[in-house]
Amino acid sequence: DSLGHGLRTCYWYLNQTSRSFAAVIQALDGELRHAVCIFYLVLRALDTIEDDMTISLDVKVPMLHEFHSYLYQPEWKYMESKEKDRQVLEDFPTISMEFRNLSKVYQDVISDICHKMGVGMAEFLEKKVDSQHEWDRYCHYVAGLVGIGLSRLFSASELEDPIVGQDTELANSMGLFLQKTNIIRDYLEDQMEGREFWPREVWSRYAKKLSDLAKPENIDMAVQCLNELITNALHHVPDVLTYLSRLKNQSVFNFCAIPQVMAIATLAACYNNKQVFRGVVKIRKGQAVTLMMDATNIQAVKAIMYQYVEEIYQKIPSTDPSSNKTQQVIASIRAMSLPSGPMASRHHYSPIYLSCAMLLAALSWQYLSTISKATEEYVQAGEN
Repeated sequence: DSLGHGLRTCYWYLNQTSRSFAAVIQALDGELRHAVCIFYLVLRALDTIEDDMTISLDVKVPMLHEFHSYLYQPEWKYMESKEKDRQVLEDFPTISMEFRNLSKVYQDVISDICHKMGVGMAEFLEKKVDSQHEWDRYCHYVAGLVGIGLSRLFSASELEDPIVGQDTELANSMGLFLQKTNIIRDYLEDQMEGREFWPREVWSRYAKKLSDLAKPENIDMAVQCLNELITNALHHVPDVLTYLSRLKNQSVFNFCAIPQVMAIATLAACYNNKQVFRGVVKIRKGQAVTLMMDATNIQAVKAIMYQYVEEIYQKIPSTDPSSNKTQQVIASIRAMSLPSGPMASRHHYSPIYLSCAMLLAALSWQYLSTISKATEEYVQAGEN
């Protein structure tokens, strides 16, 4: 109730466009909460332009390059989008106004990341991801920069030490681990929508075309390709653990840790799983809530990482071409995440009030997910 109309509207948009992040963003402390909310909405608007296939390249590329400048143009908005999150473009003046109300230290971070991301998105509009190096580069533009920007916001708020914002390599790994997990899991959905994000350098060893991996006769090769990409993504886990070990503020730790444990659980579910090429592989709602409840300190997160890499290890086929590499990366993760006590004791580390707070966040997340889905279905029904 203490928020002005513009900020209230921004938080409403946040809850409409982000199912999983809305609760943890709103649990952040102090002015950092508003900065991250606006940062999210600005990037959501930028992403909506990138995703909109109805915008021609000669219009889209300049828009992506110039998008950061729209933050300082009070009247700028875009009314032609057909994407489901188009409201953040149609009411961009409200978002940009709240951006300009932030402290300059936050504005500078958000504008800089927005500029770099727009340039990177434009670069990959006109080319496909070929090498594994380019895969890392693409993921840097769309997710690593988010990790870097958030880290700089954490440090700017003084809730975290300067090193958190300065160590861009670790912050980049935080984003890459999440983005690679999404790309791996969303193979079939991306294929159905005409998008290709798996690196050619990897999939070309298993099929002539990326779409061939979805054919039943190619399932064995498809799963081997999947396992190689999961092994690639697991290389970011040591950086993730180092990054999380530096965080001091509880709300920032929860915000950063929860998506990472969701990602490792998702990779464990996808590893050696033919279902990735047949439908959707998702972690269960109850499993997600348990992870949100547990991931409240570094020892607990290490125990969770240990649990899921062990699950992957148990599923490594002896005939898999990547089996040795998978075992090696799991060994390095084990060395960093060996639990100091029984895994069941991870609840012991967090005070009861914190568990209650995270339960509330989890329930809010479930509620928002349900409401958002219902709203989305209603809108789609109206459009049809």
